[in-house]
Amino acid sequence: MFKLKCDDFLIYDEATGKYSMSPEQQVRDETERNKWKSTGFGILKDWRLYAMLIPMILVYFLWKYMPMYELIGCFKDPTTGDGLHVATNRWTGLRYFQQLFTDVTYSPQFWRAFRNTFITAFYGLLFGFPMPIILALFFNEVRSNVARSIMQVCVYLPKFLSTVIVTSLVLILFRGTAAGTQSIGVVSKVFSVFGADSAMVEQGLVFTTKYYRAIYIISDLWEHAGYDSIVFFAAVIAVSPTSYEAAQIDGAGKLAQMRYVVIPSILSTVVIMLIMKIGGLLSVGYEKIFLLLGTGMLPAGSGGVAESNYEVAHVVSTFANELSANDANKAMGTAAEMLNNLIGMILVIGSNAIARKASDVSLY
Repeated sequence: MFKLKCDDFLIYDEATGKYSMSPEQQVRDETERNKWKSTGFGILKDWRLYAMLIPMILVYFLWKYMPMYELIGCFKDPTTGDGLHVATNRWTGLRYFQQLFTDVTYSPQFWRAFRNTFITAFYGLLFGFPMPIILALFFNEVRSNVARSIMQVCVYLPKFLSTVIVTSLVLILFRGTAAGTQSIGVVSKVFSVFGADSAMVEQGLVFTTKYYRAIYIISDLWEHAGYDSIVFFAAVIAVSPTSYEAAQIDGAGKLAQMRYVVIPSILSTVVIMLIMKIGGLLSVGYEKIFLLLGTGMLPAGSGGVAESNYEVAHVVSTFANELSANDANKAMGTAAEMLNNLIGMILVIGSNAIARKASDVSLY
């Protein structure tokens, strides 16, 4: 039995009847014995680099892991205990999750919010994911470094504007006269010229169920597409020039080079970024949606019928925020957010498994 175990890494000498270890195996054993010692020396040698990790570890620990303790609040009654520590509250099990699914008061609102979250996120993925790739391919074809730098700065800039500034610009461009403004927004004027409903124009296009999602997706593209293209542009410029030369010798034009050279070369990056994008599919930006929510009131005497973007803009995050405003419903709001995040986690695991089976490229 011992011979069967040792034959894989020992050499048997028939003349002497003894086993000996090959030089390669000796090196591997020595490396294995000194593994932790080598790791310790490596850390001491590059201690400055590891010291730079300390702030990031603290941020993740304080802002990502410690708040997880409060997640047990969705399994406890917030009206019990001392009101200060969730640990003192009484356990209720899955009662709040059950109410989200079956309660006649909260269930319709939750499912409407969940549907709006999924639709908004799906449109964001459908239109928002290809755009950074297109921008990266476009930047790669610009030969002038000066022109490319100027265009990149222009498309990166919106990412560094705060959400309040972006939503303010949207409200100014699409505003109507409902808020008492003396003039409507520039884009609203253009829509009115091309025959848009006058009541909607007066109300403000962003506050209507018809135009809200399109406005939200377009403004989100303007804000994030340029900055998200950095990763893809880095992958594109890493493609070997010899691949382009070989394609040109075969008679491939620009479009053919993109199709047969660039896209296959950056496919692994695209798959990884797609998995990460799907992971945040249901994490629709709460702040922006909250600032764009409106009551849809028309000015007095306009004669129009007021509507609101609430029916299409209300998502799980805003739904949870409304519930959390009341201490009695805080646990249900936490349950709604937790359920939303659990579904996002399942989407990440599923998309990663599909990518690993289909293309041998996965996040983990």
